[in-house]
Amino acid sequence: MLGKRKRVVLTIKDKLDIIKKLEEGNSFKKLSVVYGIGESTVRDIKKNKERIINYANSSDPTSGVSKRKSMKSSTYEELDRVMIEWFNQQKTDGVPVSGTICAKQAKFFFDALGMEGDFNASSGWLTRFKQRHGIPKAAGKGAKLKGDETAASEFCGNFQEFMERESLLPEQIYGADQTGLFWKCLPPRALAFDTDQNTSEYRSSRERIIVMCCANATGLHKLNLCVVGKAKRPRAFKGTDLSNLPVAYFSQKSAWIEQSVFRQWFEKCFVPQVQKHLKSKGLREKAVLLLDFPSAHPTQDLLSSDDGRIIVKYLPPNVASLIQPMSQGVLTTVKRYYRAGLIQKYMDEANDPKMFWKNLTVLDAIYEASRAWNMIRSNTITRAWKKLFPGHEENSSVNIGEGAILAANLATVLQNTEDCEHVDIENIEQWLDPRSSDSNCQVLADIVDAKSQAMPAEQKPSRKTRKAELNPDKHISHKAALEWTENLLDYLEQQDDMLLSDKLVLRRLRTIIRRKQRIQNKNHL
Repeated sequence: MLGKRKRVVLTIKDKLDIIKKLEEGNSFKKLSVVYGIGESTVRDIKKNKERIINYANSSDPTSGVSKRKSMKSSTYEELDRVMIEWFNQQKTDGVPVSGTICAKQAKFFFDALGMEGDFNASSGWLTRFKQRHGIPKAAGKGAKLKGDETAASEFCGNFQEFMERESLLPEQIYGADQTGLFWKCLPPRALAFDTDQNTSEYRSSRERIIVMCCANATGLHKLNLCVVGKAKRPRAFKGTDLSNLPVAYFSQKSAWIEQSVFRQWFEKCFVPQVQKHLKSKGLREKAVLLLDFPSAHPTQDLLSSDDGRIIVKYLPPNVASLIQPMSQGVLTTVKRYYRAGLIQKYMDEANDPKMFWKNLTVLDAIYEASRAWNMIRSNTITRAWKKLFPGHEENSSVNIGEGAILAANLATVLQNTEDCEHVDIENIEQWLDPRSSDSNCQVLADIVDAKSQAMPAEQKPSRKTRKAELNPDKHISHKAALEWTENLLDYLEQQDDMLLSDKLVLRRLRTIIRRKQRIQNKNHL
């Protein structure tokens, strides 16, 4: 007679292995024997498959998933996701983070997210937060979060050997990373708010989408942006065919890309686009996507093309700031271009800054973000890969930041614009810096303050002069032209055979008409 079976408590990694083996066709009975557990336990693991995978993907591998046995998560999961993303961003930027700073930031996010409950960022919460995400104790004592140079160097060497072994070229190596974009990032004073900052109108200016950039190491293949918003179909999308957008749009409620959304993007967007690109280059349809350890990516084994020729490799923990390609200035430059485009749009269209903010839609933001991504030069991306491919980047001796050039050009335009001559390059650079949360509310404010004082009464054109400017024959008002243009733009958005360039032309035309309408309204004051 068999003795009583010894109680076995499986780790999360064991459960993931069992799930994988079940998908490969192994029987419940066989797995129960291999792991020393009952068949009912194996069936329970299969039943809870999604929960187990989601938990594993939401955990940093350094947090001990291979040893962890329970799946207890944070009471405030949304806050936890936002906090670890913020912490990783500070780590990437090399910003020191103490336990006190971490606790204050958690309290800020709790209030900003409008969460309910009695949250206390205590030392106990901080300890559990570190344990969940494998944050070393030194990081909680104000030590500067530098990347692990030893791990980065070792990975670079191993990866180059892997490329040689698999006969892969830089054209076949891709990198992707995500960032949060506060798309209504106009400075508060520029919006001419007279109400208290705690009003819902002010908070809505913190509306946020997630943007993920992906490109290969040559910079010659940039995939369309992946954009994730909270609404499945935002009101601004009315009449718009999602397949005609210049980006791949997904929706979710969480603050950062969930594993299910990322997997959809990988299978429906990344794999087909990469296969098409490599085929056009006459290369084998074999590629690798490099990712760091974000909180919501599926496990490496779950991400591959059907034929297994397009796969994912993860960077080691704590090396993103050193060798993650998109973290080497690419995402920052995209945000700079986006903000610069927003300033230009404001200058072209805005009469009342508050109305400009109100009329700005997420659809406008998507097109602006797509334009910003398209403006990133291939050599900017190539330089971002230089540590993984030393000597591969072109013109490595010339490293003038795109951000500096952008700020200088924008300052020149503003200084030659009526009522904006006082804006200087220092303020422009400060506001264009997406890492600056305190100073990003200054530049447009100065512009608006100047415009609000412009056009004294004695300089207003007479009614007779204004009438002379209009052609009485077949006159079409700016309002009517704007309405027709917007209708035509809505029509193009509904068609599946229209080129992006055609829609961009119309959007530019709409901007010109709005500017003419603004000037006319100003002259009628």
